[in-house]
Amino acid sequence: MRAVRLCAHGHPVEDADVPMPHCGPGDVLVRVRAAGICHSDVHYRAGRSRVDPLPLTLGHEVAGEIVEVGHDVLNHNVGDAVCLHYLVTCRQCDDCLAGREQFCAAGKMIGHFTDGGWAEYIVVPARNAVPLPHRVPFEQGAIMMCSSATSLHALRKGRLKAGETVLVVGAGGLGMSAVQLARALGASDVIAVDRDPLKLALAERFGARTIRATELSTEEVVTQVRDMTNRRGVDVALELVGSPDTMRTALQSLAPLGRAVVVGLSDINLPVDTYRDLIGREAELIGSNDHLLSELYELVEMAEKGILDLTDVVTNTVPLQARDINAVLDALARHEAPVRTVVVP
Repeated sequence: MRAVRLCAHGHPVEDADVPMPHCGPGDVLVRVRAAGICHSDVHYRAGRSRVDPLPLTLGHEVAGEIVEVGHDVLNHNVGDAVCLHYLVTCRQCDDCLAGREQFCAAGKMIGHFTDGGWAEYIVVPARNAVPLPHRVPFEQGAIMMCSSATSLHALRKGRLKAGETVLVVGAGGLGMSAVQLARALGASDVIAVDRDPLKLALAERFGARTIRATELSTEEVVTQVRDMTNRRGVDVALELVGSPDTMRTALQSLAPLGRAVVVGLSDINLPVDTYRDLIGREAELIGSNDHLLSELYELVEMAEKGILDLTDVVTNTVPLQARDINAVLDALARHEAPVRTVVVP
């Protein structure tokens, strides 16, 4: 079958012919109908987050149609539309049993440590296949598996309560879900920050007030956030870009007892003024990693009810060709890509 694989860190992904994956007794074989291209894939390709083993098929945002089920599988059938939880875990260790599956020592992330969805077919354990309602397109189901799920988990890590205010730093794929999910969870006000006017216009359609950060310093963005919140700051700030400047924006925009949740990946140290940024306001700086299988079922229900609308978030599709995927990854690396691009094999 056809696949697009990473063969060496720091090099473009490549087209490849690979064997059809084997469906075990507890697995499902899925024909990939859509697979997202995430900013994390930029880090994987560059080697900032190592992929192992190489070569490996990337792609961790996946939706498709079941074409084979293992003989022990009782809750899925051939023909079912599904989207895939990208964490394959043991379900038996202390972390899994405690609901901390993202820390499973034996866990593997598809498209990072085991073959992913930039291919015609993929095999996963049956429990990783989340039913996708017919009214939700495969392209939207795919990006829910990372961008929406990561945003929901980050909001939960930030302990967002109804009536609180939220800052979303980075209005890309994660940011568009974060704006909508913050509203769905009861935020009284959502402010989105980005440099791209088209992304900000879409965020406004989802109910956010916006700040265009082009040519603004961190301090100037923070001043605008405080001006928009009567000098108080926000209760929860999500950092979805992955740079020290945007992390500082999130942290310095907090109200007393505020929580800044860092999601973006960066290999550059973050300088923190511990008194001004943390102690003086009893603020919190929180890391957020991946998401939980249970959160995916919540997202699918929200999408089915129209609470989460990703129709205009999938702004581009490309075929299963390394040339096209590399072009998107290059644009993401320059922070010039459209909101979300999906591979359609």
